[in-house]
Amino acid sequence: MRILLKIKLLVLEKIRIKHSNRKLHNWLVYKNMDRILWENNNLYRGVIYDLGCGEKPYEPLFLQQAEKYIGVDWSNTPHLLKADIVADLNKPLPIESEVADVVVSISVLEHLCEPMTMLSESFRILKPGGSILLQVPWQWWIHEAPYDFYRYSPYGLNYFEAMY
Repeated sequence: MRILLKIKLLVLEKIRIKHSNRKLHNWLVYKNMDRILWENNNLYRGVIYDLGCGEKPYEPLFLQQAEKYIGVDWSNTPHLLKADIVADLNKPLPIESEVADVVVSISVLEHLCEPMTMLSESFRILKPGGSILLQVPWQWWIHEAPYDFYRYSPYGLNYFEAMY
């Protein structure tokens, strides 16, 4: 068990180094996000669509268990664009229905002026029985202005979940 734990921590360490947003002022947030992603690794299977993938820092983690990883992001990203599909997440996506086993979106929803569109599209492309892993900051300063629109409380996220 200790050996397996050490292997997991080594994987997270490699991913942490590759994340260009990780800085002195926010390292703990990224460390916790890494931990949450690892704790949910039982969800990573089949085809994963990462909506708002940015530089695709978590692709290696997802591909340890998933068959395929597809990053989706818009052309105006302030990050290095590495998306496999370039699309505006505020609009319907150019993706077939029911093709994703897992939809992941990490720190993206707050940057969308039409967040309900992205949520609806996530469920549209998700296969029956699939999983959605959504993470958003709750208390955070304005970042990536002028594309920083919302903050979501746990109650707001529960409301979204109940809608679908």
